[in-house]
Amino acid sequence: MKLKDKISDIRSTLSSCIGERESYWISRDIFEDVMRYSEVDILLKGDEVLSDFVESKIDGIVARLLNGEPLQYVLGWARFAGNRFEVTRDTLIPRPETQELVDLIISQYSSSKDLKVIDIGTGSGCIAISLARGLKFSQVEALDISQGALEVAQRNSSRLKTKVKFTQGDALNMNVTQPNYYDIIVSNPPYIADKERDEMEPTVLDYEPSTALFVPDDDPLKFYTAIAKWGIGALKNKGKIYFEINPIYATEMIGMMRELNYEEVLVTKDMYGRDRFLSATKGE
Repeated sequence: MKLKDKISDIRSTLSSCIGERESYWISRDIFEDVMRYSEVDILLKGDEVLSDFVESKIDGIVARLLNGEPLQYVLGWARFAGNRFEVTRDTLIPRPETQELVDLIISQYSSSKDLKVIDIGTGSGCIAISLARGLKFSQVEALDISQGALEVAQRNSSRLKTKVKFTQGDALNMNVTQPNYYDIIVSNPPYIADKERDEMEPTVLDYEPSTALFVPDDDPLKFYTAIAKWGIGALKNKGKIYFEINPIYATEMIGMMRELNYEEVLVTKDMYGRDRFLSATKGE
């Protein structure tokens, strides 16, 4: 089968279950993964006849997608901040909203250097590694409770040539070993309440690690509160803390941060107009 016919076949097969636009982007990613072809290559090499091996590999990918498995887990990587990050079932799939958080931090510290930064609940390492690449001469650390996630993050860091220091630890039980040390704390912790499960897509519920997604209905801010309390001792005076948050708890988040005497507590909307990011400053 010719390449252009295989592309058409993929899009026709997938469009009925995920939509025409999404099937277009997925077909592009499949060929990038299997043949290392760019969009331009796909256009220029449409008459190329695919080998049986390539066709079989593509058919296997499509079959897994039709079974509901997320493309990123099928291919083993996801795009984030202009780079490819390895992802596995030990890590969440990086979201565009999280890239907005990274962009926000980098834009606010564009003229700074030699910052000390820690990412708590790093997963694939996408936040920590992107900050290490985007903040001048910064020392970046990252923590996660999952050894599997840390192994993925370390591989991503090595491949993208950053020197992030990865540590295994529990965000709910951290000790301040370096008082007044960090300029920036950033975290995208579990924040989806159990009551929201019914609203989640099966591709998320069935494949992504639930411990990185959900919090109990009776204590939805548990991670934020623990990290913010730790930040009181760990941040430098005028250091900043950044969270990706659940929009339905934005008001509660503001109240909690103010009760802990954080200043300049600000909630910022994401590209979809939802209250998605909170930043605050440690007072002197």
